[in-house]
Amino acid sequence: MIITYSLFGLSGILLAFNSSHDAVHNTLFKRKKLNSIAHYLIFNLQGVNATLWKKRHISSHHIFPNVDGCDADIDNNPFIRLSKTHARKWNHRYQHLYAPFLYCAYTLHWILIKDFMYLYKKEVANMKNLSYSWLFILEVILLKVLYLSFILLAPCYFSDLSLSNWIIAFIIMHSIISIFFVLTLIISHLTTETNFPIPDNRGMLPTCYHEHQLSVSLDYHPTSKFANWIFGGFNSHAAHHLFPNLPHTLYTDITPIIKETAMQFSMPYNELSIIKAVKSHFQYLKELGNKCPSGRFESVDVH
Repeated sequence: MIITYSLFGLSGILLAFNSSHDAVHNTLFKRKKLNSIAHYLIFNLQGVNATLWKKRHISSHHIFPNVDGCDADIDNNPFIRLSKTHARKWNHRYQHLYAPFLYCAYTLHWILIKDFMYLYKKEVANMKNLSYSWLFILEVILLKVLYLSFILLAPCYFSDLSLSNWIIAFIIMHSIISIFFVLTLIISHLTTETNFPIPDNRGMLPTCYHEHQLSVSLDYHPTSKFANWIFGGFNSHAAHHLFPNLPHTLYTDITPIIKETAMQFSMPYNELSIIKAVKSHFQYLKELGNKCPSGRFESVDVH
């Protein structure tokens, strides 16, 4: 039961990778309305709020990836230091060791805590003066109740297993999908190879849009049809950030062109195997946690 339950949860994550992510960029269907419906249904069936994530993903992350204070995905948090501009705490020295345990709780934290935190934040990265109606807040709560009823209470009702058995399976399932989710997504931006541009005194970034997207992204097995099918194109991240208006099924075809063009114009292009990319991520965490980081993590004045 636990194995089947975990595979069911994993299939939901892969469905979001391959379908909902394309839908949020209006590339799953030709009609925008169908994309909105698909994204809304698939994402909310995972327990996370589709509307809140879409706002952060489209209006923040895709515009300013890896720019601290502008990219919601690297917002400051009390447990892991993800940017050199964040204050270093004593516990960050060990973050590369305890991060995997935190990652195992990622989706549960997102479903039960993170979405509600964003409801009451007035500012998220570059997005200011945020507010939500009481009807939307009620919608978020009802969607959470529906998810927990569907994924936890219904199986308990229609089986002979106790609720405690299902809660254990629920936690195990989320631990498995969390570590899979985080380690296949976080390596596309947060590694020792990727860049973390800092705006100057005028708020200007040092490179053009296209060079910026190349420098902050990392690909793993980007021309593999199998990897593209599994990860929904997240493994071809340079292609996705350069051309978010294209479906992920084209990434394996355009990535060789991107690599060749980047080389021709002396622009960055980052590519590793998935194993080396995961290692690079934890090396990045270790460097950021060090008291005296290496050169590219020196303290800077972002003002």
